Amino acid sequence: MYRLFSLPYLANSTLYFERIRHLPAPVYLDSGKPSGRYGRYDIIAADPVVKLSYSDGITNLRRKAAEEQFSGNPFRHLQTVFKQYQQQCPAPEQAAIKALPFCGGLLGYFAYDLGRCLETLPEQTEKDIDLPDMQVGIYGWAVIVDHQQQQTVLVTSPLVDQADAEDYLQQLQSYPVKENGPFTLNTKFRSNMTEPEYHHSLNRISDYIQGGDCYQVNFSQRFTAECQGDPWSAYKQLREHAPTPYSAFIETDTGAILSHSPEQFLEVRDGRVTTKPIKGTLPRGANPAEDAQLKLALHDSEKDRSENLMIVDLMRNDISKACELGSVRVPKLFAVESYANVHHLVSTITGKLASDHNPLSLLEHSFPGGSITGAPKIRAMEIIEELEPHRRSIYCGSIGYLSFSGQMDTSITIRTLICQNDKIHCWAGGGIVADSVTANEYQETYDKVNNLLWPLEETIGKSSG
Repeated sequence: MYRLFSLPYLANSTLYFERIRHLPAPVYLDSGKPSGRYGRYDIIAADPVVKLSYSDGITNLRRKAAEEQFSGNPFRHLQTVFKQYQQQCPAPEQAAIKALPFCGGLLGYFAYDLGRCLETLPEQTEKDIDLPDMQVGIYGWAVIVDHQQQQTVLVTSPLVDQADAEDYLQQLQSYPVKENGPFTLNTKFRSNMTEPEYHHSLNRISDYIQGGDCYQVNFSQRFTAECQGDPWSAYKQLREHAPTPYSAFIETDTGAILSHSPEQFLEVRDGRVTTKPIKGTLPRGANPAEDAQLKLALHDSEKDRSENLMIVDLMRNDISKACELGSVRVPKLFAVESYANVHHLVSTITGKLASDHNPLSLLEHSFPGGSITGAPKIRAMEIIEELEPHRRSIYCGSIGYLSFSGQMDTSITIRTLICQNDKIHCWAGGGIVADSVTANEYQETYDKVNNLLWPLEETIGKSSG
């Protein structure tokens, strides 16, 4: 049976994560500062009953007492495992639990390079980050923080017995077991390409566009610095500078993911599918008048509108593969959303999930998100593979959940960092189209991540104890 336990509401829910962070595979889905401008729910969980990871063509399934390996499409294995546990945990009947976004189920990440299991792509980029292309768990319980209602609950599924539920509740009401250590950079961030190399790559993309290979390519550069200390401390520092509705912190056996994404990938609510691709960016202004002027300029930009429209068409096609015929609509085109450091041009696409599909098949048919590949998708991915020096790993992949109730929400992992082997990596890119101005595109990459890079660079020279 499902159980619900009340907890004190904390506007800053990081303390609840710290109280369960010592448990295996902790996940923190963070909706940003609870100011009303960003998301509504935070979701915190740990200690999954089963973990699935995918690397080098093999899906590894690990339960507490056994381990299995499978070849082939990892999305199919994921569907099989999720269905097994969903049968043990049918959708809850209690109204209070049905209203929650998550009542137990799947949580985790899908790296951009997981797309290689779906399409045949060349292998030209260097793989220097040792992180699985997928890591998800089936979680039997979660803490749900509702910032709108200012309520916090622990929800447990039928996978958790009464004794374990009470043990989790006690831990959530205790002091953290694991102390947070400091985090510092030892070097400044450096790009994996020089500015002339960036210009050369954009010239090559321009040649491909003029030659009819593609309409748009999402090209990125990666910034890397040497670091030491606790990545959770870095995450907490960054969330103060970059509050976003699709933030997340995930710890793995080989590294930590610090995501501060503003972009939704795929949402499923009561069979209704929503995706909100971002294409088009301008920085915030130095004063209200300049800010309003930049916001209007983005809304009216012919270049950014055409860039956005290309991806809207691509995403309409992708979700149509799993939606009822004729149900896909675009209720909102070219809306401007404003964040701490930039304005974004965002469109909304909806559809109704077909009866012979489920949220995981929708994710498979749409992965990776079109807003971070380009159009047409496969040719754009081939060009990315040719021109970007390193594999993207988690960047431009997805983080999210699929509840036993059937509700799903996932992000596009832009504005996302990885801490691993005393290095921290951060990426920034943009959609390149026929009328892109190279100098503007180069500057845009810095506009997008400056508020992530400079707070960390301020730690250089400070002792990590």
